[in-house]
Amino acid sequence: MMKYAVVTGADRGLGYALTVQLLDAGYTVFAGQFMPDWPALDRLKEERGERLIVLPLDISNGSSVGEAAARIAALTDRVDLLVNNAGLGGDYTSSIFGEIDYERLERIYRVNAMGPLRVTQALNAPLLQGEHKLVVNISSEAGQINQASREGWYGYCMSKAALNIQSNILHNQLRKHGGKVLVIHPGWMQSYISGTLNESAAITPDEAATGIMSIIGEYVAETTDRKHPAFRDYSGAEMSWT
Repeated sequence: MMKYAVVTGADRGLGYALTVQLLDAGYTVFAGQFMPDWPALDRLKEERGERLIVLPLDISNGSSVGEAAARIAALTDRVDLLVNNAGLGGDYTSSIFGEIDYERLERIYRVNAMGPLRVTQALNAPLLQGEHKLVVNISSEAGQINQASREGWYGYCMSKAALNIQSNILHNQLRKHGGKVLVIHPGWMQSYISGTLNESAAITPDEAATGIMSIIGEYVAETTDRKHPAFRDYSGAEMSWT
């Protein structure tokens, strides 16, 4: 049976790497494209053909999410795996003793916290028809509350903490229907989340994606009815919620 996955923020970085590895694993992938001028997904489409469906998708925009969900519904009645990967950084130097860009903070929150919920809600029907019924939320150690050491990063840290509690609430709902949620910290990764590629980070998107794919495989095979979702880093190590 054909397996279907949806990946948001698939243009580059971790989302792109996960898209490639999901295709390699036999999934048909709906890849959310936020930057139509970024060529990677279109090139991959030429290589992989019909098992890659590129969808224009801005997860902070309800109309965009609704249109993407409608396109998915036109092609399949089920989604086995949803990876809420799209995210936004910034707001790193904000301080109560200086300037806080509240418009930027709200934008980060709309993308990182509300965006995954918006996408999951729009796809709830096909998710419940899927075999895995699995939602993977790409979060961060920045969402841990008692371990916070940063002075600043208000928007990013607050949005990831919100995503973490959202993931637990969502898991409570999905587990009644045989579904579950997995929360992943992808590590200090070479990404564009700050707008430019951070080449000094410890791991590549491909390395993070390989670890995440392994965790997904184990989690899908797990038969335990978890009261709470797992929160792990890309290596599989358990993360603290607090």
